[in-house]
Amino acid sequence: MQGIQRKIVYVTAFEIIGMAISTLWLTLLSGESPTSTGPLALMITSIAVIWNLLYNTAFEYWEIRQVSRTRTVWRRIVHAIGFQITLVIYLIPLIAWWLNISLWEAFVLDFALMLIIPCYSFVFNYIFDGLFGVPLSAQQPPEDSGTIQGASASN
Repeated sequence: MQGIQRKIVYVTAFEIIGMAISTLWLTLLSGESPTSTGPLALMITSIAVIWNLLYNTAFEYWEIRQVSRTRTVWRRIVHAIGFQITLVIYLIPLIAWWLNISLWEAFVLDFALMLIIPCYSFVFNYIFDGLFGVPLSAQQPPEDSGTIQGASASN
């Protein structure tokens, strides 16, 4: 599966599971009820869906230009951590406002999410790629038999 269909299936599955994890985690850590943390998790998920599409598009844009396109463990770790760190910029103010807590308290809550979500992201991506195959950006291009040996196919 490739292209926009792959992105839609990926983001939908990733965020539904992620929302359930976030609701449970926020409920346990904040002491608030799921009726309070559930809508917050929904807002977090909505922001994450939009950011996920943008981040993965940018990551694949970068990835396809690499000499090696193989999705190594290191590349998967960088992907997961990069996504979470950039997402936190949007989430801390939202969490602070929603739960009526300080930015520091929101950071602490979000830090707890930052510990679990990259692990979830790594496992999810590994399983997703196993089930649906890696995107074209992570596949080595076929050798072009029409090029002169030693010449570059792209300038």
